Amino acid sequence: MRPKEHIRELLTQALQQARSAGELNFETLPAFEVEAPKQADHGDLATNLAMVMAKPARMAPRKIAESIIKNLAAPEGMLQKVEIAGPGFINFFIEEAYWRRVIPEIRSLGPVYGNCGLGQGLKAQVEFVSANPTGPLHIGHGRGAALGDALANLLTAAGYEVVREYYINDVGNQINTLGKSLYFRLRELQGEKIEFPEDGYQGDYMKDLARDYLAAGNPQPCANPTKEEIITLGRYAGDVILAGIKQDLEDFGVTFDRWFSETDLYRQGLVEKSFDLLKEKGFLYEHEGALWFKATAFWDDKDRVVRRSTGVTTYFASDIAYHHYKFQQDYDLVVDIWGADHHGYVPRLHAAVEALGCEGRLKVILVQLVSLLRHGEPVAMTTRGGTFVTLREVIDEVGKDAARFIFLTRRADSHLDFDLEVAKTQSPENPVYYVQYAHARLASVFRQAEAQNIAIPEPAPTLLALLQLPEETSLLKLLANYPELVEAAARNLEPHRITYFLTELASQLHSYYYKHRFISEDAALTQARLCLVQVIQTVLAHGLGILGVEAPDTM
Repeated sequence: MRPKEHIRELLTQALQQARSAGELNFETLPAFEVEAPKQADHGDLATNLAMVMAKPARMAPRKIAESIIKNLAAPEGMLQKVEIAGPGFINFFIEEAYWRRVIPEIRSLGPVYGNCGLGQGLKAQVEFVSANPTGPLHIGHGRGAALGDALANLLTAAGYEVVREYYINDVGNQINTLGKSLYFRLRELQGEKIEFPEDGYQGDYMKDLARDYLAAGNPQPCANPTKEEIITLGRYAGDVILAGIKQDLEDFGVTFDRWFSETDLYRQGLVEKSFDLLKEKGFLYEHEGALWFKATAFWDDKDRVVRRSTGVTTYFASDIAYHHYKFQQDYDLVVDIWGADHHGYVPRLHAAVEALGCEGRLKVILVQLVSLLRHGEPVAMTTRGGTFVTLREVIDEVGKDAARFIFLTRRADSHLDFDLEVAKTQSPENPVYYVQYAHARLASVFRQAEAQNIAIPEPAPTLLALLQLPEETSLLKLLANYPELVEAAARNLEPHRITYFLTELASQLHSYYYKHRFISEDAALTQARLCLVQVIQTVLAHGLGILGVEAPDTM
């Protein structure tokens, strides 16, 4: 139905008609809004069109509004009335019968209702998690995983061809540090009293890794290992940790189309190729033996080293090469999801992308921290890892669905409090339970209807006219606005909007259920209400699917 879009089209046509009639004189149509007003008595939708037209039309907003309304050619049965409010807002009151049209539309489209063509013909890549293979995933990674996967689902629903990618940072000092950490834990297992390096990976998982290394029949390293032997230990540890990361993500419902290794950037010469391109464009220069990227040419606060005077390349060099590679895959949209601690890194990456000639195609989303609570009190960080709570622990305690949904209840750039006990309760306090229970409750209603041989008929207008309660109209409005909400969420890369919507839809459904019987002695009313709740269940399932959360039939 897309009511906002329908109103926008009617307004545009009215303006053109007013100009043709000589009532308004303007060259171009400025951007304007069509939104639901904050106060219900101001109508179903409102627009600021008359006010933004005042300057180009050189006319008072209320006069413009009168001309627009005069030339408004709304289809029969859509608008109950149109009013001018305040300095020139136009408020639209929509007929209840119009909202009921959403039921046959959802019945016709079924599980694809809510999808849109925003990204039709476009390719998108979403790179997320990308944690270094130096330890297990923590809850912060879990939030990024839920966001990235839901965003990929959302973009798919919006018509994009989406690739999910995990970037494995397996080059550089962290692999050497990982190898040294394993080496010292192996010595410790042999009964030696060691002084563990301060920069080593302290978590107990390294002790487990050392025990598993020896149990698998691997040889104890020599007393004075070479650099190559330490690197070999580091790669062994990294492979084992990465296997655990993959398993945790799979159990979290997250899979990737591609796991891209930083090592491949060097094996394939991609770093040097990106250097060659930037040199050709005049954005690399040498100074004091080092190679620098001219980031200040793109509003960064200083130029950045990409290769040190020692000949060692920086992390930034790898990121430039990696993004150069991404855009060579013809992605129209590239989304990077990073932790909030990377905030200062964003300008230099945007500078590099612009220098590569790919300005506007990269979006970076920063994910804020998660605070873990139990009954409202902070959880002490005394887990196996020593310094963090792992994603695996959260999944094991509250389940995949609860974790994913709660991770998506806030904007990515907002701090999130995650209460483990709330996530386990079967009550309205638990947002995922509240929404899943709405879907399961309707499945139970349909089982009751089937047991009583009550069929759900075709939604004829005369039957749907029985849906006259304020609660029913409110639910119909939510359903009708859902496709536009999905499109806006995809356009703004904000899957939390789906979570908000589902919570509101579930809340209104539960309230409706408690006040009114869906199956009653009134056969026609029963059938009308079953038509309504059937399409509500369809939309609940669609939204939960975007979030990667199960839509259960029983609970």
